[in-house]
Amino acid sequence: MDLIAFLAAYGPWSWIVAGLVLLALELVVPGGFLVWMGIAGILTGLLTLFQPLPWAVQFLIFGILSLVSILVWLRVTRNRRTGTDRPLLNRRTDHFIGQEAVLDQPISGGFGRLALGDTTWRIAGPDLPAGRRIRIVGAEGAVLRVEPVPEPGASIR
Repeated sequence: MDLIAFLAAYGPWSWIVAGLVLLALELVVPGGFLVWMGIAGILTGLLTLFQPLPWAVQFLIFGILSLVSILVWLRVTRNRRTGTDRPLLNRRTDHFIGQEAVLDQPISGGFGRLALGDTTWRIAGPDLPAGRRIRIVGAEGAVLRVEPVPEPGASIR
């Protein structure tokens, strides 16, 4: 009941101060939702400053404004794609998909190694001898999936 007494004593200013506190907390605890709750608190305070309302209605207005603004914010940010000049930055294996290379070492038992750039990658595919041309077709974690490139003049079945 202390909260109700506080609201009754300070009225709309308690909502405005609470909204500002929530905005300040967003700086310490980032996540985005405290901003919208802070704005809802400030709007509730401004509304009750010009139109006195019972405390139950004030809480209802604050709750509805908070919920609606957070849901709208989530919907807008979830559907937004962020553009970047380096879309494959943290997906190193995706850089290699579609590239062709020559095996330095044979693939035996379904696995082998292939040097690409400054890294030696583990590869998975059919058993192939060293010197065979392969194409990188996918990746599973840090393992590149490869398949043999048909040799020129070979018949395709």
